[in-house]
Amino acid sequence: MASNTPVPEAPFDPFGGRGAAGADDPAGSAPGAYETASFTPAPGEWNPTEGSLRAESRSGGRHRVVKQRSNFARSSTVLGVGVIAAVGAGGLATAQDKPPVAISLPDLPDLGLPDAKDLPGVGALLADDEDGPAEARGSAPAAAGGTAAKPLTSLTYAAPADTATAAEAERTVAAADAGEALRARILQQAEQQQQAAVDAEKEAAEKAAAEKAVEAAAQAKAEADAVAKAEAVAKAKAEAERLAAEKAEAERIAAEKAEAERLAKLAASYSMPLSSYTLTSTYMQSGSMWSSGYHTGLDFAAPTGTPLKAVHGGTIKSATYSGSYGYRVVLELEDGTEVWYCHLSSMTVAADQTVATGETIGRVGATGNVTGPHLHMEVHTPDGSGIDPAEWLRSKGLTV
Repeated sequence: MASNTPVPEAPFDPFGGRGAAGADDPAGSAPGAYETASFTPAPGEWNPTEGSLRAESRSGGRHRVVKQRSNFARSSTVLGVGVIAAVGAGGLATAQDKPPVAISLPDLPDLGLPDAKDLPGVGALLADDEDGPAEARGSAPAAAGGTAAKPLTSLTYAAPADTATAAEAERTVAAADAGEALRARILQQAEQQQQAAVDAEKEAAEKAAAEKAVEAAAQAKAEADAVAKAEAVAKAKAEAERLAAEKAEAERIAAEKAEAERLAKLAASYSMPLSSYTLTSTYMQSGSMWSSGYHTGLDFAAPTGTPLKAVHGGTIKSATYSGSYGYRVVLELEDGTEVWYCHLSSMTVAADQTVATGETIGRVGATGNVTGPHLHMEVHTPDGSGIDPAEWLRSKGLTV
């Protein structure tokens, strides 16, 4: 602890010397001499100093010396403020109902501090006896041979008796107000926290709902896009199929037209062997009348002597009698196809003769293996295979 501050420069006589309050006035109303003039100690009078006060204090005397507040006093004040803070932390309402608080201090020797009685201006505050309030206030020195000052161990604060009830009531009201304010503040904080939790939950729910709505919208958009894409694909496919069908139909019509034109040209260059006839036997028709078991040509029934025409321009390959075929004329076309005319009654052409389409080459008869007058017509490809004469004639644009 820091050393004590110097004694004030104003002189002070605690024993009623010159300048002491009431020294010349028994009633104590006269002012001290130092208040009106400078003070000069008389010979033989005691002039107190810090050293003499400390020596007198050790000898048992009690004196009040005007001093400035020391660090020790300030420490006591800080300690008191700490106690008040501790009481406030423990609860304002309950602290008001407790008895006065005793502030205990450790013995000064344990702190390495000088005795309280050695401190100028402090020793006079310490009473030898708790029942001596006048001496505790330092109004007179201790009697010779009296009890020495006790070490500073505790300080007790008590409110004056005439103001204890009012102060207690004020403290009770203040404590109640403070408790109510604290309760209101706690409730307000609880309500704020609860409202914050509700707002957070609401915000989270709204955020989740928004995210769900966005997800649903995205899914709906994706589904709509998929449906639209499928519809577009189906529409494109249907359009492609329609266009393909129209194209196929157009191609078919064009092909038929081209075939008709071709057949018309062929028909102009091909001719039926008879102008009037009746078909009696078809190609590959089965029966016992034919040695092979089936018919190898096409039979046109007509009266004997009916003229036979060349179906197309070509060369007469042969014109002769040929067993079961009777009189037969073989007409070879430019592509190597052979047309046989059988069962003729007469032939009007000879071998290696060139004929034109529609030229008469013979007449209907009943020579060879027959049952009546008719034209037996066969068609052979260049390799010698037989084909259906009716189909061949149709392929040339002719109507059978």
